[in-house]
Amino acid sequence: QVQLVESGGGLVQAGGSLRLSCAASGRTFSSYGMGWFRQAPGKERELVAAISRNSGYTYAADSVKGRFTISRDNAKNTLYLQMNSLKPEDTAVYYCAARSGGGTYYYARQYDYWGQGTQVTVSS
Repeated sequence: QVQLVESGGGLVQAGGSLRLSCAASGRTFSSYGMGWFRQAPGKERELVAAISRNSGYTYAADSVKGRFTISRDNAKNTLYLQMNSLKPEDTAVYYCAARSGGGTYYYARQYDYWGQGTQVTVSS
């Protein structure tokens, strides 16, 4: 089992940057495929980015491609999401998620563990 705690959210102006972190407990972080999801009010939770256990494969949604970068540091049991050129439509609660098996997964239902979320608000 793994516990996930997100941090780094906040209020930022359009065009600004934030870096989200997700700290994972346990000694098997490197065996999990990881993802960042977001959910805006009244909308479904959507995948933002995903990464395989050894960082060999990453995925970014079209809406954030070229602006957001997912990465991980297995030695520190931490997942990151670097968000640049933020837009008001990026406003949402951002969640990190873990799935045992180590691959790259695209759907919320595929993930086993979730953090509590961190709010990102982008003002225009």
